[in-house]
Amino acid sequence: MKFQWRSLGYKTKLIILCSIANFINAADRVLMPIAIISMTREYKWNLSIQGWILSAFAFGYFTSQVLCANAGNKYGGKKVLCFAVFLWSVSTIATPLCASYLPLLITARVILGLGEGLGLPTIFQLFAQHIPPEQRSRAFGYMLAAGSVGQTIASLFIPHVEWKLSFEIFGSMGLLWVACWLFTYHDPPSQTDEEAQLIPSVKNEGESLCIARLEWISHWCLWAVYIAHFAMNWSNYIIMQWLPTYLSRTLGANTESMSLTAIPYIVSSFCGIAWGHLADQLVTVGWPILKVRKLMTLLGLAGPGICLVFFPEVSNLLVAVLVISMAMGLCAANSSGHLSNHADFAPNHAGITFAVSNTLATIPGILCGPLTAELVTASGGRWFPVFLLAGTINFTASIIYYTQSSTKPIL
Repeated sequence: MKFQWRSLGYKTKLIILCSIANFINAADRVLMPIAIISMTREYKWNLSIQGWILSAFAFGYFTSQVLCANAGNKYGGKKVLCFAVFLWSVSTIATPLCASYLPLLITARVILGLGEGLGLPTIFQLFAQHIPPEQRSRAFGYMLAAGSVGQTIASLFIPHVEWKLSFEIFGSMGLLWVACWLFTYHDPPSQTDEEAQLIPSVKNEGESLCIARLEWISHWCLWAVYIAHFAMNWSNYIIMQWLPTYLSRTLGANTESMSLTAIPYIVSSFCGIAWGHLADQLVTVGWPILKVRKLMTLLGLAGPGICLVFFPEVSNLLVAVLVISMAMGLCAANSSGHLSNHADFAPNHAGITFAVSNTLATIPGILCGPLTAELVTASGGRWFPVFLLAGTINFTASIIYYTQSSTKPIL
């Protein structure tokens, strides 16, 4: 039977295209942490400069969350997502041209963060608008799994090509996605009566702005999600930014061995889909949605926390990759936990609550670069303080989320 894109429903098209966008998003994000090993040899950067280059992305990401939290509602999700992918793709292509001059390179990294910071909140808003509650865990699972696949392919590809080429190829993929999005995706039709009952209607911009700014920070269930997201990102930034450098410096991994860093992302992609199906199945058989969210978040935070605390004791390269793979596989459960919680308690404003959450969760990306470099340098080259801190943050956040979370609509 011949496949026809036009025959797919708009929900399926939305999930597929948003998943591909997140694939490119995640791939572009891991280019620098792997390429920086070769770039450091070429440009003679020390650990401190590496830390600031890696963290520059987070400055842009943070800024876009603060300035553009309501962009999806104001200008429309289709336009905002298109602009976001275009912006981060152009900055990715420009990175090799800026590499020899540090201020320009950091500027390109900030622009990359600006574009990618717009992406996920817009996708969350689109999913909250158009995907029914009993399908959201799977939708988020597929979308986040696609990000893991992007990280996997990038991790496998980059060590075997000239580093400049990797930025040009993945940046061009983003521009190709923009063309596909403009010509193949159209705004969904008006909701049927049945769909209107399944999917809470999204308020217009005027109604959205009537909500007091303090509402976004005045509920404990919101803070439970914000703190869980912060903790998840702290661990993820440590792994994403510093795993290649750690394996190279501490366990003697060579350029070819860097392909092993793809394994955690492969595990994460499969686990993300599996956790999503499990979560939806539990809801289908009668589990309360809150109970499912708590279970998934507990697995997604406490599990990786245990792995990270014991990770510095591992002295074998393959075992180290397996431990991180276990951590990433467990972390993928968050897609069906606190990350799906936004559409539960804020069906009309999931994009904004996620933007607030993502803003706070970007702070680890700003701190992890220079702070990790400082901790390792101050402790005489030991990485134990870095991973102990990450594990402690995860344990604390899992307790807070378990005791304070809610699925009752409040916004």
